[in-house]
Order: sequence, then structure tokens, then C-alpha cells
Amino acid sequence: QASKKASNKRQRGAQKSCSNVFSMFEQSQIQEFKEAFGCIDQDRDGVIKKQDLRETYAQLGKLNVKDEELDEMLNEGKGPINFTVFLTLFGEKLNGTDPEDTILAAFKLFDPNGTGFVNKEEFRRLLMNQADKFSAEEVDQAFALAPIDPTGNIDYKSLCYIITHGDEKEES
Repeated sequence: QASKKASNKRQRGAQKSCSNVFSMFEQSQIQEFKEAFGCIDQDRDGVIKKQDLRETYAQLGKLNVKDEELDEMLNEGKGPINFTVFLTLFGEKLNGTDPEDTILAAFKLFDPNGTGFVNKEEFRRLLMNQADKFSAEEVDQAFALAPIDPTGNIDYKSLCYIITHGDEKEES
């Protein structure tokens, strides 16, 4: 009983230090993280422990996970990993880079003259033939949101904003 009280006290302490983490995510994202947390918290006690991680890995087909690897993951939480700590860990990982800057930098690779535009047809060809190849349907979906001028060029700076902040037209 005493150890359970100590455990609950540690959890509340961890929660206080991270309470503003909920403002970093939209409600739908928080819900997805809750579902993921629930999948990992195998014994449903509200805290991810080594055995929870081991069982999660086993369900994914990885049976020989080293204790050191599991300990390393758990130590990232600097204490018991309740949902708030779990969310904080993801917040720290996701906020390490500015997604808009990252996307802009990727587009700039296709804009050597720094015009702020990439040719739609050339970009379509690249998306369908390079790296993680897009299907024609996926490209069409992406271009449906893209601001394209009459000469067939994509305003990628505006597109990056739409990708990272949403399209105002959708919200009104």
C-alpha cells in the first residue's frame, strides 16, 4: 500500500511539471496519443513499465529486446511514464524541428533560383518517380490543396503554410 501511494505521488509530480504539454497538441492528436499509450500500457495501470514495453514488442514480433534497450527508453521519462509524461516525450521529439522550415527546405531543393515556385508537371514527375513514389491519385490529392498559378507553377511557400497550419477555406 505504501509503495502504491509513493507511486501515485511520483505520478502527480510528473504531471504537474508537464501540465502545459496538452496545449502543444490538438485534441485529435491527444486522442491518438491516448490510444497509443493504451496499446503500450499492457496491464492498464496508467504507467508504462519495462514489462509493458516487452509485451508490446512481442506483439510486434520482436521477442529478444535487451533489458538495456528497454531501460534506455524508460529513462527518457526521468521517472514513471504516465500519459502526461508520454505526451511530453512526444512533444519534445516533435518540437525539435520546425516542420514548416523543414518542408520549405525540401521544396527549395527543387527551386534553385529561389523564385518560391516549382513547376507542377515537373514536380508531379518527381513525386511519381523518386524515393517514396506517389500514385497519380496521391499527387492529385496533394495538388488539390496547392496554390497553382495560371502558368502551372506551385506557390510552395503558401503550400507549406497550408500543410502546417491548415487551409482557411476548409475551416470557414
